Formats: sequence, C-alpha cells, structure tokens
Amino acid sequence: MTERIFISPSKYIQGKDVLEHACSFLQELGSHALIIADEFVWEIAAKKVSNSLESAHISVTKIIFNGESSYNEIKRITTIGKNENVDIVIGVGGGKTMDASKAVADNLAALSVIAPTVASTDSPTSALSVIYTDEGVFQEYKFYKKNPDLVLVDSRVIANAPARFLASGIADAMATWVEVQATIQSNAKNMAGGYTTIAAEVIAKKCEEVLFTFGVQAFESVKRSIVTPALESVIEANTLLSGLGFESGGLAAAHAIHNGFTAIDGDIHHLTHGEKVAYGTLTQLVLENRSLEEIEKFIEFYQQLQLPVTLEEIKLQDATLEELYLIGYAATKDGETIHNLPFSVSADDVVEAIIAVDQYSKAYHRRKRGDITEVVVH
Repeated sequence: MTERIFISPSKYIQGKDVLEHACSFLQELGSHALIIADEFVWEIAAKKVSNSLESAHISVTKIIFNGESSYNEIKRITTIGKNENVDIVIGVGGGKTMDASKAVADNLAALSVIAPTVASTDSPTSALSVIYTDEGVFQEYKFYKKNPDLVLVDSRVIANAPARFLASGIADAMATWVEVQATIQSNAKNMAGGYTTIAAEVIAKKCEEVLFTFGVQAFESVKRSIVTPALESVIEANTLLSGLGFESGGLAAAHAIHNGFTAIDGDIHHLTHGEKVAYGTLTQLVLENRSLEEIEKFIEFYQQLQLPVTLEEIKLQDATLEELYLIGYAATKDGETIHNLPFSVSADDVVEAIIAVDQYSKAYHRRKRGDITEVVVH
C-alpha cells in the first residue's frame, strides 16, 4: 500500500457555552441519545447537554462511566445502548470516557459525538480508542472505520477545569510534531494505515508553533478560569491540530514510552497521560540525539507548565533497574510505535535515554540556579 491517507471528524465546533446549545447541533442527527459521563462530569457538563437535548424532545439515556476504557466497561454500556435502541452516543468528559464512548458507538453503529471537558488529550477527533485492562494497564489501540461525527468543545467548561489538565494536553500535543517528523523520516505508516500527507505535516508543525507561542499564556488563563484568545488557540492545538496531526501523521517513541510506563506499579499511575508523554517526548529527543539546546528548550517550556522532567517528578526516583527495563521492554515490543523511528531501538536504549533525561534536566536546573560555571578551555 502506497496511498497517503488523511482522516478527520465530520465537524468540529469550539466556543463558549456550546454545550448549552447542543440541541442545535444534534437535532438533525438522531432521536435517542446515550450520554456517557462520570459522576463528577455529570454535574459540571453532561447535565447541560442532557437538558439541551431534552428541551428539543430528543430522548436521553444517562450512563455513569466507571472510569476505565476496558472491554468489560464497553460491553456493559453497549448492552444498555442496545436495549434502549439509541442512535447517538455522546461521550462527555476526559480521555478514557471518550475512548469508551467511541467504542460503544462503533458497537452500536450509532453516530459518535465527543464533548471533552478538558483539553488534556488529542483523542476527541480520532478514529481510535486506547483500551486498558480493568486495572488500568495499557492493552491495545482499537481502530474504527470512521472518526467521530461531531466534536463539541466548550471553551468555558475547559477554562474552569484544573490548569494541570490543560498542561497535560499541551504535553500530549507537544509530542505531535516530534513524532510526525520521525514517521516521515522513516517513511512509516500513520495511524490511519497510510502515509503522511502534506496537510498532516503542516498541521503537526503548526501545532507545536502555537503551543510554544501561547502555551504559557493559556496555562495562566485557566488558573483564573478565564477564556482568552491564547486559551482558544491552545484548546484548538491540543484538540484539533494534535488530533489530526498524530492520527494522519503518525506516532513514534513518545507514546510508546508512555505505554511502557504502564508496565510497572507505583505512584507514576497518579500522573496524567500527558505528564507521562512529556517525559516520553524528552526521551525520544535523547534517542534522536537532538542538540542540548533543543532538548533544554522543551525542558524549560515544560517547567513553566509544571510538567515532569526528572525521574523524581515522574515518580520513578526509586525505580530499580529491573523496573526500568520492564518499561523498556514494553515500549519496544513488536507492533509498538517506537519502531516508527528511522533507526532501530532496543530496551537498553530506552532505559539509558530515560536516565539521560533525568541527568540533563538536573544539569539544566543547576545551571539555571548558577551552581555550574561554564569552563572555557583554550
């Protein structure tokens, strides 16, 4: 197969209070909606969607999501959807809610609507789900024949979410251009099963540009729960640009290393997807032998967003070498996206790069504090 493939959702809508007007975007799509959200999200967002649909005489079945996008949870919700004869599935919430929602919609052959309440991942626009075990260990990617039919992004809801989630989304999106570049260099296939289009390349590159330009301003905006032009730009970069970029551009080491982190137990699992991807991105930069100047540009940016750049910050300071190798083996197993790098990578390479990130970050911290004086040899 030599085709270039670009895929995307049918429609993307972003703005203040769009969830309160959900009926105006959905009333032509179906008559019975299944809304999936966890208990907390029901109160802050899903209720707005439900009230709007019911005001337009669209039937609503409400599902409390149990928190894990596992096959057991997907099966449970699918059974309810079949019994209720729903024709629209709406996932309201974070990444795992959205992943489960897309799987349920696919099982029911229903229209898929995604309404993220945080700009913390790039999954809302994609035609895939990340499937975990009931215990939260990465299992596989599940692919669908089409992307969501509609993505509704309420920027006011996102502005009222914790700033940590926006930073997490920025970290996830910052991996996009880094991984797409590797995929292009190795002429590897993207997540859609084809080769990268010019459009995907441009979108991925623009994603990084927007984040470096407006990321810190957006982070500070969310701390005050205000919607600014910078925040709108970053929400779009985190959600649409990153979503289109990674799916039609390709993944590489950053996300494979994130998946590798799920192979061990410990406090690392209290971190968000994006926080772990941030460390994975730095690890990919080390594996690619990028310049120290470029690596430190990422380190400085991540620090401003309070993202982890050391083993201590990613809760691995007490990890044994054996545990680090478990991460390395999981990240490099057959079929992992790390093999989209334009060179071969072993578990040993990953372990040493993970340790190198910690060392480079600590050295950067010391220089910033003035603990290290540059020595010039004549």
